[in-house]
Amino acid sequence: MNTAELVELAQQLRVDSVRASAAAGSGHPTSSMSAADLTAVLLANHLRYDFDRPAHPGNDRLVLSKGHASPLLYSVYKAAGAIEDGELVTFRKIGSRLEGHPTPRRLPWVETATGSLGQGLPIGVGIALAGKRLDRAGYRVWVLCGDSELAEGSVWEAAEHASYEHLDNLTAIIDVNRLGQRGPTRHGHDLDAYARRFQAFGWHTVEVDGHDVDAVDRAYGEARSTTGQPTAILARTLKGKGVASVQDREGLHGKPLPDPDEAIAELGGARDIRVSVHEPPAARALHAVHTGDLELPRWDQGDEVATRNAYGEALAALGSARGDVVALDGEVGDSTRAEFFAKAHPDRYFECYIAEQQMVAAAVGLATRGWLPYAATFAAFLTRAHDFVRMASISGADINLVGSHAGVAIGQDGPSQMGLEDLAMMRAVHGSTVLYPCDANQTARLVATMAGLHGVRYLRTSRGESPVIYGPDEEFPVGGSKVLRASDRDRLTVVAAGVTVHEALAAADALDREGIPVRVVDLYSVKPVDRSTLRRAAEDTGCLLTVEDHHEEGGIGDAVLDAFLDGRPVPRLVRLAVRRMPGSASPDQQLHAAGIDAASIAASGRLLVEEAVVR
Repeated sequence: MNTAELVELAQQLRVDSVRASAAAGSGHPTSSMSAADLTAVLLANHLRYDFDRPAHPGNDRLVLSKGHASPLLYSVYKAAGAIEDGELVTFRKIGSRLEGHPTPRRLPWVETATGSLGQGLPIGVGIALAGKRLDRAGYRVWVLCGDSELAEGSVWEAAEHASYEHLDNLTAIIDVNRLGQRGPTRHGHDLDAYARRFQAFGWHTVEVDGHDVDAVDRAYGEARSTTGQPTAILARTLKGKGVASVQDREGLHGKPLPDPDEAIAELGGARDIRVSVHEPPAARALHAVHTGDLELPRWDQGDEVATRNAYGEALAALGSARGDVVALDGEVGDSTRAEFFAKAHPDRYFECYIAEQQMVAAAVGLATRGWLPYAATFAAFLTRAHDFVRMASISGADINLVGSHAGVAIGQDGPSQMGLEDLAMMRAVHGSTVLYPCDANQTARLVATMAGLHGVRYLRTSRGESPVIYGPDEEFPVGGSKVLRASDRDRLTVVAAGVTVHEALAAADALDREGIPVRVVDLYSVKPVDRSTLRRAAEDTGCLLTVEDHHEEGGIGDAVLDAFLDGRPVPRLVRLAVRRMPGSASPDQQLHAAGIDAASIAASGRLLVEEAVVR
């Protein structure tokens, strides 16, 4: 498009943003209006995309990081012919695909859910990594960011990672409109301040008047021709551009325009321009899933193996069987054992360093391109990336997360390294699967099983070695459990997972010698939980005792309790968990101090059975 046509298209995008927000009675039209020129030029002259084939391997990828500007994105879709005007004005209405913040669950052209600011660029880095290192395709990744979100640390994790990986297929378009939600941003219209920061991270920068369509056009061309570096286009814009009553004025964020008809008239009225978006170049299929025979590692019963080791070996084996498996790690691969995959499949391994938000974001970005990511770090450090995990669920992303060094059982390192909240955190994620194996063969099987699941999957692994109790051919269906001890005379059921399974078995042996037969359930599937086995155990024994290397809130005890919240009688239930702040001590000392070792389990079980007799 020429200059005049681009100006008209931008005005249409503004008008449609105003119309959509007015129809909804809510939304962010002023945030959309500031970036209208930027998106008009991109759509008409630079984006290569087949809206009829959103999965086309050659398509550029557009990420709206400032997800509140969704009226602008939907106006772009209308201009491209992807949606009709009638659908545009269903914005934010129940049942509409056009949600307040865009999600790929609803629209095939949306790469990732946004709206939690600071996530679009990190996920864009993951998509660009796929294009550069795996797909080796010529598509570009365009990320439209707001200036307010540059206060988020995740943006700068992304900036450093993109530069380190020389992602010259990535362009960040920064809409510097000066105003945030409650007033001016930290740097206002000081483009140089933002440029210095991006340059310090190794980016090529272009400063531009974001309402000069010719200048924007040239900036995009410069970005496309830059090699060896990602590019940040810093565009000075005005919030509410084009309508005098709202332009560059505070206090209007997230509000429809007070007089939309007058604003539309001031913008030149409604238009119905349709853009013939550039076709993507021919490209090969992104990748083939080279599925071969999966030969998981096998261990003999009685071997002493850490489940983190089993994870690393199983993942390497899975990578040999499936060409779509990729691994990411937060610079602790020698501890998580992701290094086994790195050595076997270096071309599909991504070192994310100590940047857990970027690690999870990159996993989400890779998943958008059809790759199957496994991302690992210490369980404690995944808490730093919880918002990315939450948003991954909203996106419907298929990602596997692995938290090692969980619980007080890690020993002397102390509480800063102990994942004691992770089960609660991951159980709370919508549609998640939470798995906690207790031995090596179980771990290997669950690593392979995770590849066929959907949504966010979490595997908790342990640092210390533990005895192998299952044979290598044992099956572990998600939603199941294993009954390790059982008899018709059982007076108590102990439910455990991970390291506490072994403590529970030792406690059961001790109580059995005292004439108290105990059922032991290995609850390796923490979510979904095996309700039928738990209910049967409650009916048979009348007493349940849960024991977990995790805080009391939200972990195994709560998962077990959930099995009885449908009106069924709740059994006598005692929950053993980590209730005090641990210090530094040996693993055995830690378990004892927390009251979750074999002796503590036996003491609690003995008391529970005695109380049941008295009652």
